Amino acid sequence: MEPALRERIESLLKSSRVLLFMKGNKMFPQCGFSAQVVGLLKETGVQFETHNIMADAEIRQGLKEYSNWPTFPQLYVNGELVGGCDIVNELSASGELSKIVGAAH
Repeated sequence: MEPALRERIESLLKSSRVLLFMKGNKMFPQCGFSAQVVGLLKETGVQFETHNIMADAEIRQGLKEYSNWPTFPQLYVNGELVGGCDIVNELSASGELSKIVGAAH
């Protein structure tokens, strides 16, 4: 990965404690998986930001390598990858999601 792209990804991760890389944005998700994660995050009441990978091909490709995670959405808390839709669903069902994102306040 090019250093400039790595720096850009890390800068984005530092810009928000809870950041969701997704298709679309939290107001207009462009896929069901992204919409599902947005809904689960909204249920926690935590403030979060989104980054539209559909409008940013460089980040879309670079994140796959950076995170070693091939699919989107990708949820990050404090710069660490939490996971995608299935993992966020599991964390929500177990009550762990609120604890993970709550620690980000």
